[in-house]
Amino acid sequence: MDLLKPNPANSCPLTPLTFLERAATAYAESTSIIYNATTYTWSQTNRRCLQLASSIASLGIKRGRVVSVVAPNTPAMYELHFAVPMTGAVLNAINTRLDARMISVLLPHCESKLVFVDKLFLPLLVQAIAMFPAGTKPPALVLITDDEVSSSTTVNFHHTYEDLVKRGNPDFTWVRPDSEWDPMVLNYTSGTTSSPKGVVHSHRSIFIITVDSLLTWSVKRHPVYLWTLPMFHANGWSFPWGMAAVGGTNICLRKFDVALVYDLINRYDVTHMCGAPVVLNMLSNFPNAKPLKNPVQFLTGGATPPAAILLRAESLGFVVTHEYGLTETDGMVATCAWKPEWDKLTALDRAKLKTRQGVRTAGVTEVEVVDTHSGELVKRDGLSLGEVVVKGGCVMLGYLKDKETTSECIRDGWLHTGDVGVIHSDGYLEIKDRLKDVIISGGENVCSLEVEEVLYMNDGVVEAAVVARPDEFWGETPCAFLSVSGEVVEEKEIVEFCRERLPHYMVPKTVVVMEELPKNSTGKIQKGLLREIAKSMGSLSGNAN
Repeated sequence: MDLLKPNPANSCPLTPLTFLERAATAYAESTSIIYNATTYTWSQTNRRCLQLASSIASLGIKRGRVVSVVAPNTPAMYELHFAVPMTGAVLNAINTRLDARMISVLLPHCESKLVFVDKLFLPLLVQAIAMFPAGTKPPALVLITDDEVSSSTTVNFHHTYEDLVKRGNPDFTWVRPDSEWDPMVLNYTSGTTSSPKGVVHSHRSIFIITVDSLLTWSVKRHPVYLWTLPMFHANGWSFPWGMAAVGGTNICLRKFDVALVYDLINRYDVTHMCGAPVVLNMLSNFPNAKPLKNPVQFLTGGATPPAAILLRAESLGFVVTHEYGLTETDGMVATCAWKPEWDKLTALDRAKLKTRQGVRTAGVTEVEVVDTHSGELVKRDGLSLGEVVVKGGCVMLGYLKDKETTSECIRDGWLHTGDVGVIHSDGYLEIKDRLKDVIISGGENVCSLEVEEVLYMNDGVVEAAVVARPDEFWGETPCAFLSVSGEVVEEKEIVEFCRERLPHYMVPKTVVVMEELPKNSTGKIQKGLLREIAKSMGSLSGNAN
């Protein structure tokens, strides 16, 4: 046995790009993409990606160079997930919700040589390039247009997307990675500081997370997938490549619109969707929502979905699976795997169980919670708090040009997530907060997510976020920021509502009602900004009551 070693037949680098190659044969005439009046088959999508990759390579883009894209969920955005790495280059999908200042930081940071930009976002990109540091060479631009957006422009650009596709070689021999550890994608985290963190993933990690996500979500052949999750968000949680692996149909959507989403679900018999809890909230609160004619599998993550929202969504026919992942893993590493015996519980109890992040996925080595001081595993009692840590093949290579932050995040053999959680006696993980969001009131740890969960149980609450406010007596106390439905919600009413359902020290001492809670570029509530607002209110004249 000691003579048996890896050989050329069994050590080919793993890459998800092979999924498209296979789809072009196994699902050749099956529909790959639907977008308005445009429809492609898998053989056509493969051909278009090869032609596009050929043209990108002809522009002088070499292995390891970064190619960026600023676009919504259109066919071009989907095709670029294959075409760019097919040249050996690294795909950088930029968040379309970022402002020009931030984009002007990201592009020079990654030294992007070529940017594909949707016509709608061309003014934003031009503004960003104008803000580049002096002496920085701007990248070449490729304009993406479609029937939804006028193609006329006064801005000079180097090429158009469809011209590159048309002139490319359909017999192009795509560039396979020399090693499966070669970088494939670069995703920037959703922070808003001038010090971006660029997460670099290899072909290997993307292959593993893609296969793992399909297995975990039990996605079978020929699903109909509606793109309500932005592809720029951790590469759509790996599902651009995943849909090719199972021959799915991608329903592309330029802009999220609740009425249109319901129309597309019914028109195309959509089977699968992904999105943050805010998307579930919008779908379940839509005034004209009617029960779906067929169940739709909905994968949610990015924040803990309140039980009340899960309950409303599932009453409409969405079958919700809760997952946990982060940009540094490019997809899910834990999921609330459902147990048959839970079907006997009440709808509310089932919804509460689904708020847990669950157990590690099959392709992840370990997901644990460790004490932040000792580094030891916490007790599995559902009470002992610690930091969530991850180990597995989907973990990033590191942060681009930032060894110090990489070493802070990946240490002692673990990816440290910065999330606070507990492990229940059945082994299921439950996220309680971010490390920076834990409120310490009178020596007690208050997890903001637990308070928010109760607030969402109030029918008048649409959005809720809880942060620390300085308190002269307790040190810190919970401060609740709410957006509410049309009815007036009194602070006293909210406080009493929480008193009936929470320990005394967890009840918000301050309630602030806003028209809408501030959100960052990925739709997450900006707790940092709310903390500053709470701090600016000054310390409460604390007392023991």
